[in-house]
Amino acid sequence: MPTILYYIISLLSVFALTAISTRYLIPKLKSLKMGQKILDIGPRWHKSKENTPTMGGITFIFSVTLVCAVLGIIAYKETTLSSILFMLFTLLYAIANGVTGIIDDMVKFKKKQNEGLTKTQKLVLQIVFSGAYLALLRIYELIETSFYLPFFNVYIELGFAYYFFAMVLCVGMINFANFTDGIDGLLSSVTMIIGAFFAYAAFRYDLIPSVILSGAMSGVTLGFLVYNFYPAKIFMGDTGSLFLGGLAVGSAFMINNPLIILLVGIIYLAEGVSVALQICSFKLTRKRIFKMAPIHHHFEKCGWSEIKIVSVFSLITLLSCILACFGLD
Repeated sequence: MPTILYYIISLLSVFALTAISTRYLIPKLKSLKMGQKILDIGPRWHKSKENTPTMGGITFIFSVTLVCAVLGIIAYKETTLSSILFMLFTLLYAIANGVTGIIDDMVKFKKKQNEGLTKTQKLVLQIVFSGAYLALLRIYELIETSFYLPFFNVYIELGFAYYFFAMVLCVGMINFANFTDGIDGLLSSVTMIIGAFFAYAAFRYDLIPSVILSGAMSGVTLGFLVYNFYPAKIFMGDTGSLFLGGLAVGSAFMINNPLIILLVGIIYLAEGVSVALQICSFKLTRKRIFKMAPIHHHFEKCGWSEIKIVSVFSLITLLSCILACFGLD
């Protein structure tokens, strides 16, 4: 089968499955009263979103896993076993993070508040899953101990230290993706564009499993946007945001260019850094840099509409992804 067909089938199949399953999930979640709780410290106009069904990310896990499994079996004879294993491990990594999100969302419902697992509990799970992911990649010789530096066309050998930096990259970007999920359609829109970048890279290197996974990434976010774009009828919850974060950072490892996620995921990075700066500034000076963090809330409080924020952040992501195309080896 031509590589382009794998991409088209992956994108369209996941899009359709996500859109259809989400449509039927919304009334089910409403009947179970599984609505989002809004923090009092957030923008006051967000209170109108309270009780909007959340945990829509369940459809992500279902749709992406089903399509990637079927297409992976079909592609088995046309590609290498190692590349199929890479896709399998990356998918399992994303699912594991999605399960962390499910637990977190369920605890929120049980407590009837907007805080589920503690930060420490989530961090421990993320470290365990990231460590297991990197260990599997190393055992099956899918990664080495050097980082490729985009634009410089050089590899930096780190030895055992590679795993420490890779762990920080994985855990950091997954949490930063989670921070990005704060207004209607933002994380879905940004990640859809990131998926398109990884599709370009996969075509360039002729990596069929990466083509399948990147098509699924764009398809699942596009399908969810049908109901998640402003005004959102459903939220993905930590179930979806942690799953997408794992999928995105894993895709960077699959093209053997993990550091590129820092550029294509520039909005993830900005959201995470804004939170870190806000916390450090307040602890050191008792003053805040931003009106509210993550940074998308700062722009909300500056008077930007949610649609404007999503549009501008998506444009920034598109431009950063175009630039990242020149950073591929």
